[in-house]
Amino acid sequence: MDDRKIAGEIYGLVGGRENIANVSNCMTRLRLTLHDMGTAELAAIKKVDGVLGVNCMENELQIIFGPSRVNKVADAFKEIMARAKNQKPRIGDGEKLHQEIRARNDTPIKRMFKQISSIFLPLIPAFIACGLLTGILAIAAKIDPSLAKAPMWNLLAVMGNSIFWGMNLFVGYQAAKVFGGTPILGGALAAFVTHPGLKDIVLDGSNLLPGRGGIISVVLIAALAVFIEKRLHRWIPEMFDLFLTPLLTMLISGMAAIFVFQPIGGMVATAIGTAATSAIEGGGAAVGFVLAGVWLPMVMFGIHQAFTPIHVSLLEQYGVTILLPILAMAGAGQVGAAIAVYFKSKNRFLKKTVLSALPIGMMGVGEPLIYGVTFPLGRPFLGACIGAAFGGALEASFMVGARAMGISGLPLAPTTDHVYIYLLGILVSYIAGFIATWVLGFDDPPEEEQE
Repeated sequence: MDDRKIAGEIYGLVGGRENIANVSNCMTRLRLTLHDMGTAELAAIKKVDGVLGVNCMENELQIIFGPSRVNKVADAFKEIMARAKNQKPRIGDGEKLHQEIRARNDTPIKRMFKQISSIFLPLIPAFIACGLLTGILAIAAKIDPSLAKAPMWNLLAVMGNSIFWGMNLFVGYQAAKVFGGTPILGGALAAFVTHPGLKDIVLDGSNLLPGRGGIISVVLIAALAVFIEKRLHRWIPEMFDLFLTPLLTMLISGMAAIFVFQPIGGMVATAIGTAATSAIEGGGAAVGFVLAGVWLPMVMFGIHQAFTPIHVSLLEQYGVTILLPILAMAGAGQVGAAIAVYFKSKNRFLKKTVLSALPIGMMGVGEPLIYGVTFPLGRPFLGACIGAAFGGALEASFMVGARAMGISGLPLAPTTDHVYIYLLGILVSYIAGFIATWVLGFDDPPEEEQE
């Protein structure tokens, strides 16, 4: 498949540049903000090579490609947009109406969640790499404890921990960038509040605590720094702007960080960690059942990214996130439901779709099964949610934690602290999803509807 050709086809099917307000992508989806969703030819987009599914969220069209390919298609799409940028747009009354509708849907709360999520999304590949490396080393050390004394093992262990060592710096840099400020100032402020030298400074009879408040305080500090920087650019004469603006931004934001935002961030981070662990520890299987059971609908609506900062906060505080293994059961429930569809259906096209989507479903990419199999059939989607709920209940009962984020399914297993329990949860979700879908049944589509 030619990524440029795919991008070009989609570009034409969504109405071209005049109908595209913004282009972005996450780990699996090309996200197009459109002025008029009705212009997009959704049925034709679904038939484009490489497209695994399509989802509409108000004025955002989400086209699912899966990992790796989505980045290539998004880059090609942005190239097309850049070439078309010099073309004179035709804006009429209809365009003004579309802009008004888009403005009404663009609420402050939605913008806030989208911004916060975009801070952490670029960190996910590093979490995957470091989490998998740490998990593999842990498994190897359990098999042969003597390996933990080898220099190479320790070298790789340091490599696996690198994302956590530098996480505040990465978050500070990315937060300032997302909020519209100078990224390196955000990174420098994050380095300041994380600096080990703070522990030797005594204020009000107490030693300062490096890294207090974690990523929560870093995001707050970066937001303040950008707020200050933008205003200083307007207030300070141009001849002094280059020197005074970064200096005053660092001084004001740095002092606010130590005396205000680190204490606030510490309280918020502690509250998040305590709430998550207490809920799962106290509610056990019931909490896991509910969380895993509702996760698939949350993925469909695109609001699952709101959990990304929570995973990061838990990883920072405890070294693992106990939410991810529970939520990962949603994909396993999907697999069980799809297997039931395969054996129950007589539709050759549907069987072929299941077989092609099952392998990547087991690897944690669930969109092809959602949009190609379970959701269009209706009741199998409910069966998948039921299967997920049973697996989530098991994971919560044992409080299984994962050292990574951004992955799911079988690849997540090496990063967990209870590998066998995690794999048992996946098996439970497979079986429960299969049984629930088999019992609920579905209307088998005739061959001509799928051709």
